[in-house]
Amino acid sequence: MQRLADKVAIVTGAAQGIGAHFARGLAAEGAKVVIADVLDGTETADSIVRAKGTARFIRTDVSKASDVQALVAQTVAEFGTIDILVNNAAIFATLGNKKFHEISSEEFDKVMAVNVRGPFECAKAVAPLMIEKGAGKIVNIASGTVFKGVPNLLHYVSSKGAVVAMTRCLAREFGPHNVNVNAIAPGLTMSDGVLGQSDWTDDYIESNKNSRALKRRQVPGDLVGSMVFLCSSDSDFMTGQTIVVDGGAVMH
Repeated sequence: MQRLADKVAIVTGAAQGIGAHFARGLAAEGAKVVIADVLDGTETADSIVRAKGTARFIRTDVSKASDVQALVAQTVAEFGTIDILVNNAAIFATLGNKKFHEISSEEFDKVMAVNVRGPFECAKAVAPLMIEKGAGKIVNIASGTVFKGVPNLLHYVSSKGAVVAMTRCLAREFGPHNVNVNAIAPGLTMSDGVLGQSDWTDDYIESNKNSRALKRRQVPGDLVGSMVFLCSSDSDFMTGQTIVVDGGAVMH
């Protein structure tokens, strides 16, 4: 039996990369999936439909409250409710490695707007519906870099540290309404974005791989099982947690 049959899920940043894998994974478990992205998510939605699932793409900039409110309104108008929110949209692969004093104020603010305010705006927008229903699953995407203090990505690592903190605070506030809020912290994952950037050299990727207990490169599919678990009834008594999925590079 499909664990997410008839559930309605919004996955932000799902036009490509890890988000697209999340969307397909949730759809394979029976969820009706809305792909929210500033990029064109039509092909991801179409791939789900070709696999006999249900999906649609809604263009959304998660850093804009008006876009997020429209996303929620359109989702409810089409599917009647929202059961699951996956806050995956983030700026990462295009940032490049640079010393903290080389990061411009404009770039810092842009990362924070998408990576931190985006999940805040999305959680805020679905809150009335989930609170009224007395049920819901919110999954934020953090990063294993938070637990390592990875250098040369201060704005990104700081933003994901904020996501961990936000997850804990939201879990406390949503808890009385039976809404679960958890996070996944991936390791360096061989997504299209990472593979397409010269900053992620083979030497860097190999060094990252060798820091793991499981000595192989991480791929997007490694994260899907944990995502389905956190969106399903299997995790009903779990909230405020951050699960590190990185092959054992971080253990805490």
